[in-house]
Amino acid sequence: MAIPGAAVALVATGSAAALPDHHVQLNTPIASSAIDLARDANTSRDAYRPSLNVTPTPAPKTTAAPKHLKKQAPIPKPTAAKTRAAAALPPKITGSKYATTDLNVWSLPDLAGSLLTVIPSGTKVSVTGKVDGIWAQIVRDGKVRWVKSQYLSATKPVAAVSGAISQAACKSGSAVEDGLTPDAIRVHRAVCAKFSDITSYGGLRAGDSGSEHSTGHALDIMVSGSEGDAVAAWLKANYKKLGISQLIWSQHIWTVQRSSEGWRAMEDRGSTTANHYDHVHVTVYGNSGTV
Repeated sequence: MAIPGAAVALVATGSAAALPDHHVQLNTPIASSAIDLARDANTSRDAYRPSLNVTPTPAPKTTAAPKHLKKQAPIPKPTAAKTRAAAALPPKITGSKYATTDLNVWSLPDLAGSLLTVIPSGTKVSVTGKVDGIWAQIVRDGKVRWVKSQYLSATKPVAAVSGAISQAACKSGSAVEDGLTPDAIRVHRAVCAKFSDITSYGGLRAGDSGSEHSTGHALDIMVSGSEGDAVAAWLKANYKKLGISQLIWSQHIWTVQRSSEGWRAMEDRGSTTANHYDHVHVTVYGNSGTV
């Protein structure tokens, strides 16, 4: 039997009871107060906060470098020590030759270079085969040097003999001896006997003022080429016995006073004869020879 008002009372208290022939189901909870309504709200309070609108910055993309631009290993460079060692190496030596006379050694293939030393006649020198005009390159003490190529020979020259100097009158005559000093006559007769194929000489020139020829203190031996080299070298080797003070040959000069310097280069005088390429000029003291 239904009790009037009972269902209403149960609803008001938030409880449910099964009554015969009646089934009551409450699907919606009823808040008991305004506080409970607020507490049970399904919406989070974060929903009411303002949006920061922060957009994340994307990470930079890395692009692989092309293979041909990738860093390569550095190319090794020669060390300074190796470079200096290569520069210090002398050029290749191709052979050797002999000095046919006391030979001046120069720093450069030009008379503007420095005269470094004098190689004695007959000295064997190493050559590179390089030639610059009248100059030949040699290697001496491991360094490049230059000498006049005309004074180099493939064969060793015969040593000059200082003894047995003939003073017999020349078969070609002695007319050239007129007006000459005793030393000049010694030179004429010695060369005439030693080099019998030479027949032309120049002696006294009275009108040649300022020259040793004007006083009989000079003799010109008309010769050229390799025989001229031989004559000049032989006279130099025997200068004391013949009373010689100076020799001029092939644009070079040798003097007793500066004998340690060997043959010294002279300035160009403009012609073969003026530069003494066709004769050996001999200057004598007068009468100091011993033969």
